[in-house]
Amino acid sequence: MVALPIDTAKFTGIICAVAPTPRVANRETGQLRVDRETGLTVYQVGLCLMAGTSADVVTVSVPGEPTGVQNGMPVQVRDLYATPWENEGRHGIAFRAAEIKPLSVPAPSATPRKAAGE
Repeated sequence: MVALPIDTAKFTGIICAVAPTPRVANRETGQLRVDRETGLTVYQVGLCLMAGTSADVVTVSVPGEPTGVQNGMPVQVRDLYATPWENEGRHGIAFRAAEIKPLSVPAPSATPRKAAGE
């Protein structure tokens, strides 16, 4: 099946709805899924994709741990693709991204410095 690119610029917001967790390849052994190209562990992240007055939560796979991504946090998604699939009468759409990262990193809070002699 063909992977269809998704233009994330069309969304009014993308928020992490479910924190990143490693994908399990084999439930019996606990073996984790590994990306064929990079060799990194594949993580899944629940993302709320908002456009206009509608929103959908989809599970997106990404190679490597999306550092700093937490529930409720606006995120940036690079190279998002949707791939339709069918297997033994079941069907759906698998979402995959090259990278998911926090939209902006909050600046460290400024602590006032005391003048010498205070």
